[in-house]
Amino acid sequence: MSIWGKIIGGMAGFSLGGPLGAILGATLGHAVDKKISHSGGSIPPWISTSPRSEQDRQIAFTLAVIALSAKMAKADGVVTRAEIDAFKRLFQIPPQDVQKVGIMFDEARQTTDGFEVYAQQISSLFQDCPAVLEELLHTLFLIARADGELHPNETAFLSRVAQIFGFSAAHFDTIRARAEAGGASSAPGGEDPYAVLGLTRSSSDQDIKDTYRRLIRENHPDLLIAKGMPPELVANANRTMATINAAFERIKKERGLK
Repeated sequence: MSIWGKIIGGMAGFSLGGPLGAILGATLGHAVDKKISHSGGSIPPWISTSPRSEQDRQIAFTLAVIALSAKMAKADGVVTRAEIDAFKRLFQIPPQDVQKVGIMFDEARQTTDGFEVYAQQISSLFQDCPAVLEELLHTLFLIARADGELHPNETAFLSRVAQIFGFSAAHFDTIRARAEAGGASSAPGGEDPYAVLGLTRSSSDQDIKDTYRRLIRENHPDLLIAKGMPPELVANANRTMATINAAFERIKKERGLK
């Protein structure tokens, strides 16, 4: 069953709790306690409750993209048709489920909750697999850039999400370069190949080889799906791999590496 069948069919069991569970509950007509009562910089205790199954993690990932996309749409003040089409394309939403997904989007956009609570919850749920969080941020980049530009407010929004995910400014720049190199309108490897790998031109040959092997291992689609990325995003994950491979091949050719 697709991720949408699981979500629309209520198969999550509302085990997520928090703001993500509240979005699902509101869409399906169920009350879910989101327990948003904290203040200050500490992470609320309810955020630390991880989903018990791979299915729950996939649902949490999908709901996070919906919620954060909705909040990002408010950042630049407009939801464009290109961004909506990009979301539908990336997640392969069946026609019969488009309306309910739209309700989830509107629920997240209209709630008074800040986007930080959604980012905090999903960050905690996937703290054991940063590569899944990278792919989520990568997906948000693709949606934001679907209309041909990245609004400064969207950049600031994505940068803050990256901080909540625990990514440094340099890590954020790497994910951005990877998204720009592997976007739907770009040929893989179109950006600086060193930036795509998170390296610089002063990196040693061994550092380049080691980093490439690590990235290929961490970003393998099968591993990401096993960790909770929805199978519907496998095409995007494959494109990420192609982007990494293309960047490494360009560097190999430039340096004459074997």
